[in-house]
Amino acid sequence: MGTADHVDPYYNGATAGHRVEIPPPQPFSTSLKNTLKETFFPDDPLRQFKNQPPRRKLLLGLQYVFPIIEWGRHYTLGFFKADLIAGITIASLAIPQGISYAKLGNLPPILGLYSSFVPPLIYAVMGSSRDLAVGTVAVASLLTAAMLGEVVDPQQDPQLYLHLAFTATFFAGLFEAAMGIFRLGFIVDFLSHATIVGFMAGAATVVILQQLKSILGLEHFTHKTDVIDVLHSIFTQTHEWRWESALLGFVFLFYLLISKYFSKKRANLFWISAMAPLTSVILGSILVYVTHAEKHGVQVIGHLKKGINPPSFMDLNFDSRYLPTAIKTGLITGIISMAEGMAVGRSFAMFKNYHIDGNKEMIAFGMMNIVGSCTSCYLTTGPFSRSAVNFNAGCKTAVSNIVMAVAVMATLLFLTPLFHYTPLVVLAAIIVAAMLGLIDYEAAMHLWHVDKFDFLVCMAAYVGVVFGSIPIGLMLAIGLSIMRVLLFVARPRTLVLGNLPDSKEYRNIDHYQKAQSIPGVLILEIDAPIYFANSNYLRERITRWIDEEEERIKASGETGLQYVVLDMSAVGNIDTSGISMMDEIKKIIDRRGLKLVVVNPVAEVMKKLDKSKFLETLGQEWIFLTIGEAVGACNYMLHTCKPQDSEKYSNNV
Repeated sequence: MGTADHVDPYYNGATAGHRVEIPPPQPFSTSLKNTLKETFFPDDPLRQFKNQPPRRKLLLGLQYVFPIIEWGRHYTLGFFKADLIAGITIASLAIPQGISYAKLGNLPPILGLYSSFVPPLIYAVMGSSRDLAVGTVAVASLLTAAMLGEVVDPQQDPQLYLHLAFTATFFAGLFEAAMGIFRLGFIVDFLSHATIVGFMAGAATVVILQQLKSILGLEHFTHKTDVIDVLHSIFTQTHEWRWESALLGFVFLFYLLISKYFSKKRANLFWISAMAPLTSVILGSILVYVTHAEKHGVQVIGHLKKGINPPSFMDLNFDSRYLPTAIKTGLITGIISMAEGMAVGRSFAMFKNYHIDGNKEMIAFGMMNIVGSCTSCYLTTGPFSRSAVNFNAGCKTAVSNIVMAVAVMATLLFLTPLFHYTPLVVLAAIIVAAMLGLIDYEAAMHLWHVDKFDFLVCMAAYVGVVFGSIPIGLMLAIGLSIMRVLLFVARPRTLVLGNLPDSKEYRNIDHYQKAQSIPGVLILEIDAPIYFANSNYLRERITRWIDEEEERIKASGETGLQYVVLDMSAVGNIDTSGISMMDEIKKIIDRRGLKLVVVNPVAEVMKKLDKSKFLETLGQEWIFLTIGEAVGACNYMLHTCKPQDSEKYSNNV
């Protein structure tokens, strides 16, 4: 193969350069091993065990499963002071939020406190994030209520509903842990940023509408979550509205929003927003106790039993009548909560410039939910609001979760009677204030400006959740995201390249207006792997490029087309359908009296082209390392040989 410079109109066929080599053969077992390693172990987690003595390997293994062993050896009193303050701060938020979100999930309020005690302890031992604060989340709570509520009425059969909630949490944990153990974290990547923005905003809207029940003091309310049914339920009960409850709700909502506003204005005032929910609970409880507002339509929590989490392993329900619902609820809530927790953990890790292991996180999430399901907890993850408070409070390690758990334990043992008079409307105001922060209209507008299809996915998720249901919105958004991936695969880009003047570079002529076509040569770039899903499209598109080029040449009177150069630098792989397509393209080009030239196929492609005998058919002398070399060879042929003599050139190079 020649190496003449492409800007030289003549090509010295005697000059020899580097050929595109066929990669050395590898045993099938080696190829399979390398493929599996790149798919499931891109971070090479076993690298740290190489050349280590057995005791060191055991220690490293324990550190991998329990990261606390590694960072715990370097823990200092200064770290503990920071974590103590952060832990107490997030406990003040966790207590009212936990009660609120449990009510949102149609579960006993005490479960919100239980779920802020055991899971944080598990995560502190097994989690790799320093900033994540573990607890229940509104979206998972609402999903649990919506999906389990389709099968069991929580008012008519609260015990069965509670047991199914534990069972769904168990399956969510099992699924999360399995994904981490088998290193399937890439599945979560199908929840694109646009999907999450739209889904979270839609879920937040639904949650806010649901809180109108408590704010307006309604006793009967629809179990459906779509906006039409919710608004219908509200406006058909105008005679049931309680102005006392509504007034109290809007007053506390205003206080919560004002405190959040000041905390955003000045970072050192973060504690105002962090303490506002607990302050609201205390003030609301005192107000109800003094005024006996519970007798005037203001609903209260009522009795909360003392004591830490009772075991619930025997409460898991594997009855075949309800098992499909429990599994489905667990899988969907597990994926959503895991995606939220992973996103939050990575965000704060980026701020502090450290790395968290996604697979470790999934195992930690899974274990805390498996253990939680056996200790009267429902689904937990790393909520953004609680983690943001933990971050702003100056936490140093996951010990802040331990401090929070101890504070919640003290509340469970001694302080639960104080929540008897806590008004539900205050809890509703806390939820509404938290949910307003999840409606990120700025992110949606950014999607519109950058990528219209991502904006469509975002709005599909939002509309599906608000006007349909949470599962419908989620499936719709994921379906559109997967469809986009399939479109990228099925309709890859093909570009016509031209030479940039006074350079050896070839670029897209539609992008670079100064790029010049090479007379007699059509240079095409294929910008994706060639698979069965896109092989027919590529054959038709390449043929159409040739037709358009010949029409352009005919209209302009330029030198007739003689060579079609395919730049395959971006073709990372090819399957048998793709190889068949290449054979068809060569036959089409041959029938037109043209010559096919291939540039820079990667090792995997080169290996398959060789095994399929395509290289013999094409002639390896027509495969070049660079476009410049290919163009140089084509120019040489155009200036020294007649088109029909190209085969003679092939034998002489």
